[in-house]
Amino acid sequence: MTTILVSPRGAAARPYRRVPWSPHAWGQALYLAGGVPAQLAAPLIVVGSFLATLHRAAVLVLPGMVVVFLAIPLLTGMQRHRMRASTGVVIPPQPPIEHRLSVAGIVVAARSRATWRQLGYHLLAGPALAAAAVAAVGMWLAGIMFTLVYAYAWMLSSGGWLWRGQSSSKVDSLLRLGVPVDVYLTAVGIALLFAAPWVTAGVATLDARIAPGLLGPSRAEELEHRVQHLTQTRAGAVDAADAERRRLERDLHDGTQQRLVSLAMNLGMARAQATTADEAHQAIAEAHEEAKAALTELRNLIRGLHPAVLENRGLDAALSGVAARMPIPVRLTVDLPRRPSPVIEAVAYFVVSEALANIAKHAQASQAEVFVHHAGDRLHVIVSDDGMGGADPALGTGLAGLAKRASAVDGTFEIVSPPGGPTLLTVDLPCTR
Repeated sequence: MTTILVSPRGAAARPYRRVPWSPHAWGQALYLAGGVPAQLAAPLIVVGSFLATLHRAAVLVLPGMVVVFLAIPLLTGMQRHRMRASTGVVIPPQPPIEHRLSVAGIVVAARSRATWRQLGYHLLAGPALAAAAVAAVGMWLAGIMFTLVYAYAWMLSSGGWLWRGQSSSKVDSLLRLGVPVDVYLTAVGIALLFAAPWVTAGVATLDARIAPGLLGPSRAEELEHRVQHLTQTRAGAVDAADAERRRLERDLHDGTQQRLVSLAMNLGMARAQATTADEAHQAIAEAHEEAKAALTELRNLIRGLHPAVLENRGLDAALSGVAARMPIPVRLTVDLPRRPSPVIEAVAYFVVSEALANIAKHAQASQAEVFVHHAGDRLHVIVSDDGMGGADPALGTGLAGLAKRASAVDGTFEIVSPPGGPTLLTVDLPCTR
């Protein structure tokens, strides 16, 4: 099982002192308290089913169990979100089951070990951890109440147990030592407050160790899913490379080759037919223009593959050149504290250049924006425009190739483009260098 720890704002997690006045300890206690309803959701469904049929001749818990069984993905997703928000532990998702609510899907889920591990957490481990969390939070509350007993005992009823120890002229003592009960309570409260951070941290650590093992995929399942993903991304990389090869062949055939053919024809005509200096000069001028156009197309073709500026000066300079050549204004923001690996740089450059080319050709936009940011071990690339929207990878605008490029390096690709716009393209790439 692979467990990923995420620190807020990409910072490294720092150890804290487990003392009652630590904000971290108080925050951890609040997170535990907030997670109790989520951990008790499945048992409450079962108990609710039991209570709903209590007045009948036959008491049934089966309907509640069925509801919990069908709601496993929802319950597990809720727990995964809770763990990420409260402890920073990212639990990998379970491989999805196709048509889960169909008969075949239910049978597959019932035969899956992952389903029973998740049920074990929701019905057994989760409630036990919730009880431990309630005990930990109760230690905080009891510690505060006992420690501050002298601050509020005078407000209690004169017949109360706490009131007698403080305010009566006849001091009641505990164990006949002549010490007021309030003193014992204050000492116990202070001890509880100093023990509560350790108990809270222990419960949180236990939850962080148990939840990934029961809610996430096992090591074998994770490796199997990884092999399937690598098989798909390898096929996508082959398809993307083949599509890129065909694009190069098309650009060379339709562009540069035609320019060179026209250049050769003009020079041939000048050699065979020019009888005066003016005719020869005209033919040479036309050939010169064709040569310059062919060189320009070759430069653009090479720049689209892997420009020299990308290798020499990095992604910021290369993308600045792409944005400067756009026919519409492009706002470019690049935040890279260090250079990614050459492969990731090339993929990011290709994604941005192709996305901007699509905007220029199809979006009818008046402006675009590119945002490249390195956070933690991920490189985030966001391209947006105010065009007409409706971009669909299935329409053959190059978006499917971008998705395959991203997945080939274990990246993610997402596009949101409602009709009428705007369009937002997001690509996340691994960046561990």
